[in-house]
Amino acid sequence: MIDLHTHTFFSDGVLTPAELVRRAEVAGYSAIAIADHVDASNLEHVISKILQFYNETQGFYKSIKIIPAVEITHVPPAQIAALVGKARRLGARLVVCHGESICEPVHPGTNRAAIEAKVDILAHPGLITSEEVALAKKNNVHLEITSRSSHGLANGRVARLALQHGAQLVLNSDFHSPGDLHSPDLREKVAFGAGLSSEDLKQINQNMQDIVDKLSMPGVAV
Repeated sequence: MIDLHTHTFFSDGVLTPAELVRRAEVAGYSAIAIADHVDASNLEHVISKILQFYNETQGFYKSIKIIPAVEITHVPPAQIAALVGKARRLGARLVVCHGESICEPVHPGTNRAAIEAKVDILAHPGLITSEEVALAKKNNVHLEITSRSSHGLANGRVARLALQHGAQLVLNSDFHSPGDLHSPDLREKVAFGAGLSSEDLKQINQNMQDIVDKLSMPGVAV
């Protein structure tokens, strides 16, 4: 299994990076991205801390890959492109953007701004439009299906539009605490609950593996 959207105590998660990675490793994960929430106030600090953990500990983990990432969260849409570029320059290997969820007051226009900035993953973008999904397909932006209960209320819409336009999907936990880790059974239920088939889930898993494989190649962006 792979999870490309998790949080530690560097934002609003409850675990240290080490405990998160160890729990995922024991649960059978092959890769995990630490993508703590950032805005203009803490981007440099969070990336530096995640990179410190990555650089000092990655050699101790043999069965799981750690991906330094960030989730740009609740920032004005006009600021997103600059923060995406800065995050990449500072060393984030994966950039996630907190999409327009139906359960939070995310700035209107966030989904489009993130897609235009070519983030790697647009997280739980429940209020996304058909036009924006088509643009995500064109810009190779992956759209997220989530097991987080509140954000996941619009999974069906995201899945339907992604299939309609051929946009690539991922399935993440939006991990904040130990009970959020996926089991294979939970991943299947979340996918099926969004109206996806077994073949769709296989493609999602392949999409996520493809991201990890590309990130394992030095100098290659998703």
